[in-house]
Amino acid sequence: MAAKPPAGDPVQDAPEVAPPQHAAAGLPAVAHSLRIAQQQMGVRRTALTLLRVNQKNGFDCPGCAWPEPDKRHTAEFCENGAKAVAEEATLRRVTPDFFAAHPVADLATRSGYWLGQQGRLTEPMYLAEGAERYEPVSWERAFDIVADELGALGSPDEAVFYTSGRTSNEAAFLYQLFAREFGTNNLPDCSNMCHESSGSALTETLGVGKGSVLLEDLHQADLIIVAGQNPGTNHPRMLSALEKAKADGARIISINPLPEAGLERFKNPQNARGIAGGGTALTDLFLQIRLGGDQALFRILNKLILERDGADAVDEAFVREHTHGFEEFAAAARAADWDETLRATGLERADIDRALDMVLASKRTIVCWAMGLTQHKHSVPTIREIVNFLLLRGNIGRPGAGVCPVRGHSNVQGDRTMGIFERPAPAFLDALEREFGFAPPREHGFDVVRAIRALRDGRAKVFFAMGGNFVAASPDTEVTESAMRTARLTVHVSTKLNRSHVVTGARALILPTLGRTERDLQDGGPQFVTVEDSMGMVHASRGRLEPASPHLLSEPAIVCRLARRVLGPGSRTPWEEFAKDYARIRDRIAAVIPGFNDFNARVSDPSGFALPHAPRDSRSFPTATGKANFTAAPVEYPAVPEGRLLLQTLRSHDQYNTTIYGLDDRYRGITGGRRVVLVHPEDARGLGLADGSYADLVSEWTDGTERRATGFRVVHYPTARGCAASYYPETNVLVPLDATADTSNTPASKSVVVRLEQQKDPV
Repeated sequence: MAAKPPAGDPVQDAPEVAPPQHAAAGLPAVAHSLRIAQQQMGVRRTALTLLRVNQKNGFDCPGCAWPEPDKRHTAEFCENGAKAVAEEATLRRVTPDFFAAHPVADLATRSGYWLGQQGRLTEPMYLAEGAERYEPVSWERAFDIVADELGALGSPDEAVFYTSGRTSNEAAFLYQLFAREFGTNNLPDCSNMCHESSGSALTETLGVGKGSVLLEDLHQADLIIVAGQNPGTNHPRMLSALEKAKADGARIISINPLPEAGLERFKNPQNARGIAGGGTALTDLFLQIRLGGDQALFRILNKLILERDGADAVDEAFVREHTHGFEEFAAAARAADWDETLRATGLERADIDRALDMVLASKRTIVCWAMGLTQHKHSVPTIREIVNFLLLRGNIGRPGAGVCPVRGHSNVQGDRTMGIFERPAPAFLDALEREFGFAPPREHGFDVVRAIRALRDGRAKVFFAMGGNFVAASPDTEVTESAMRTARLTVHVSTKLNRSHVVTGARALILPTLGRTERDLQDGGPQFVTVEDSMGMVHASRGRLEPASPHLLSEPAIVCRLARRVLGPGSRTPWEEFAKDYARIRDRIAAVIPGFNDFNARVSDPSGFALPHAPRDSRSFPTATGKANFTAAPVEYPAVPEGRLLLQTLRSHDQYNTTIYGLDDRYRGITGGRRVVLVHPEDARGLGLADGSYADLVSEWTDGTERRATGFRVVHYPTARGCAASYYPETNVLVPLDATADTSNTPASKSVVVRLEQQKDPV
């Protein structure tokens, strides 16, 4: 039997610190995975569940969106995947008795870790206006409450419909269909907070806002550049792909402000070298870049490529036949200044020269990146510069080459494909109108930041979330929480308890749903759903476990029943049929969304199918110019006043997004706590901060508002000079709501100017 959840909230302000590790995975990862799984699920359930993760007839891991190889290992999961599955398949339960014993005011004092450890939600719960506690409510009553509030709005645009990346393709398609038939494009999602900058830059330059590589491309590459990414923690199965690439002769450049164990050496627990040997050294060149200096780095590399003698430095035939805007780009690149580059990047010129040699020796280059590149004010120009870098040498539409934005959350890319987007393309809306016979709204809706402003200002009154933990994930925590409390109604479709359930509007609902691991039986028989991974592969996901409670509904069923209750008999959409048989949903997806023709037939292939990607498939570019677009933009990087540091928020190893699995960060040597700030020893000494001292973090922004995170242990750590790092969501309070990336409006969580104010040690 699984252990009970922790009775009290553990102390998190006195972490212990050891030297960081220099290798990832190995037997410790296996042991830790099994220990967490058995604590949550018990021995038998652990074995039955983990052996179905990411299998062709199993369920998609509810963690990251890394693709599965066609030939799969018996244990096709990583340490953090095992933790994600254990959290969902846990035997712990949150019943009405729990809510009776815990007023909302009490729950609001608990940490996110403690809330998540209580277990699975079992029944719909309702917090009436002025009430102190959630109480159980029937599904019909819950739908009536939502329908009444939505019906009382002055405009459909006073409602916000948020979703996280965990939602299936079928649920996401129904959700956006319901919101648009209701009359709004207010469909913010977690992409707004992570890879929106990637989508903005890639759509402009290549015509497709997704990565252009498949998993086999990584295995064929000569050079893989990993920038602003920590796969050892955030998508550990990527390390297996990098290991295979190395075995086939690839070289790897890592670009990051922090050295990360997973990119130094990988001890693959699925082979003898990883278990008994020293593992595989992955990185050939580590460029420890200053936060926000990536645009300057790729700009100088482009300058050096253009200046290199020899006929093959630039792929002139590709540039001539397939690109637009080369001359303007080339003029900007040739003007790049070495002094500015070294100041922006913090690198040595010799290291950049070494990187150039590796670039020029490669005929097939892939650039991978994650939120270390997407969450700065100048993130979109940075990613456009990476596209310039690849276009110069013809590394788009070639096997073993291309752009690889690594999405962090399972099916976050699929949600966007299904229409979860506040700025839908006219062609998509036209297709919806033809298929369903209603006129979708054309005015753009709210993204995450604009939704928070609308709630704050009283322009939005109902907030409905399909999954996720919006309050904890969003920037400017105090502003976000205050905004949520102004709502008339907040609703969260969830599997587990989190911070968003205790920061409520005047009224609140918690609607419990099935997880990926669970069997989905509807009137039409057993159902499965589909997901899209980070490389555009679509495949089925089938849960097998008994649902955590007989009161749970699937996400498609929740949307269908709510839609019928809200839209009434006047809606011609066959909501009841969709709820009975998800194949009917897929038929309509096929009619609306390009690339999904014969959806039901194609997804019956256990390996799934690849969505079309014109730049990859045919070197055609659906941009405004009909070609791949070179771009030119001024080089930007954050300016930091004397005595201040540039802070990035990041995850610990015992964490996935806002879900906290434990209080350790094994690879970075942090145990027993999360309130730490990692600072280079020389920077810390210059600020008078000894290793182990405590400080408040105070962000500085143009609005003059003081944003403070209190009581952080200073850890002397080998980060880039002038930079610091600390975990989110604890430091989201420091990220100003209006500090966002140009064009994409993504919160600039990787470049927060802070001062550190020394405090007494915690008692």
